[in-house]
Amino acid sequence: MNTIFLLLSVQAVMGAFDNLWHHELEARLPQRTSARYELALHAAREAIYGIVFFGLAWFEWRGAFAALLAALLVIELGITLADFLEEDRTRRLPPFERLLHTLLTISYGLFLGLVAPVLWGWLQQPTAMVLAPHGWVSWLFTAYAVGVWAWSVRNAIATVHLYRVAASAQTSAPLASSLSPQPATLVTGATGFVGSALVADLVRDGQRVIVLTRDALQARASFGPGVWVVDTLDAIPSETTIDAVVNLAGARVLGMPWTQARRRQLLASRVDTTVAVVSLMRRLHKAPRVLVSASAVGFYGASPNASMEPLDETAPPRPGEFQSDLCAAIEHEARRAEALGVRVVRMRFGVVLGHGGGAYPLQALSARLGLGAVLGNGRQPAPWIHLADAVGLVRFAMAHQTLQGPVNAVAPDAVTQATFAQALAASFGRCVWLRMPGLPMRVLLGEMSTLLMDGQSAVPRTALSQGYRFVHPRLSSALAGLALTDAAGTGLAHAEY
Repeated sequence: MNTIFLLLSVQAVMGAFDNLWHHELEARLPQRTSARYELALHAAREAIYGIVFFGLAWFEWRGAFAALLAALLVIELGITLADFLEEDRTRRLPPFERLLHTLLTISYGLFLGLVAPVLWGWLQQPTAMVLAPHGWVSWLFTAYAVGVWAWSVRNAIATVHLYRVAASAQTSAPLASSLSPQPATLVTGATGFVGSALVADLVRDGQRVIVLTRDALQARASFGPGVWVVDTLDAIPSETTIDAVVNLAGARVLGMPWTQARRRQLLASRVDTTVAVVSLMRRLHKAPRVLVSASAVGFYGASPNASMEPLDETAPPRPGEFQSDLCAAIEHEARRAEALGVRVVRMRFGVVLGHGGGAYPLQALSARLGLGAVLGNGRQPAPWIHLADAVGLVRFAMAHQTLQGPVNAVAPDAVTQATFAQALAASFGRCVWLRMPGLPMRVLLGEMSTLLMDGQSAVPRTALSQGYRFVHPRLSSALAGLALTDAAGTGLAHAEY
């Protein structure tokens, strides 16, 4: 049994990593309606694993019980095969996830080979569940069982929620077609956090939407037949009528260290897409009316001596700082569309808060557990905006002909990082007790630490002067609303535009 327990431990560790890294952080399955069947399979498989972990840790399954356990193991194998098919249908798996799945399959096959003789021996005996503990190993596997059962329940709840969302979202929208005479909105980065919320908002309004994505399988499964999905802009005919383009494409800035290779990836993921968007505009028979291109408040750079002095859209960049150079390069390419007579709005986003993606879910989990922390001295500005207002400002920019140039997409309630951490903790009835010294973070993260340790006190002067009315202007009320919202939902409200 020792070898069997060792293999099951390996299976448990690899499975937990696969769930946390690939399913939660990368694919964000609990937030995708297209993943509801995959999550249902995961919930069933995890329930079976819990039975196996607990059952083998404490009992010998004799007679008919051995046949029952064997049946559960065969069912788990069938679920895994169905899961493989569903993954291939709905999303494009990265190479590492495919490798991990292969290793999990091999490990499970070895486990079946070792446990089969044990089950055969038990099958020959009278039917009974005989207590047979294995010391500390039994308690370890009990912990495995509790963890995997909790994950099964969580995935089951998410599945039910996603099925309800999918049912309520069913419409009679016609199949997407490039020949439709209705003007369309093209959205790049549509499967991202803000992009998916924007597409859903546009579809609810009955608008025709074209999305550009690297993962067409995921997009088609997520958005349904009413949205035209392309994985290259060359697939859009020149006679297509596109009224507006919203360019949200780009790899996550906060994540892996900013090595030279990572910097090239971040630059290419944004600039190359923007170049391609402008090239599409040039070959269209009629250029779009407006381009809303995503940038960030990182345009203003960062400084260890950053103060709360307001920065409006006239503030200059800080050449030589990567985040500033990155934003400036994106905006430079976007402005080339102005030569085509296109109104260009450069949307400089702060940290977008909402369920289903972005920085909020992990921050909220830490705060709920009492692990919220002040970073450094906590005086650095922390510009933020609620997801509802991020979408609302994009829609506002699309609709208002007088709005062009840079727009700070941040809430008017400018706060420090310490204030933000305290308000987030308070939304869950917690306090902030921890402090993270700045020096170790700067050493470990390098220049990427500026995203956390420095800041920009950006203010939405242009948005306010143009008449935009924020749904969530105050941090405390925005965070309180998010804390009350079901974590599986988006919490998206309608802005006035």
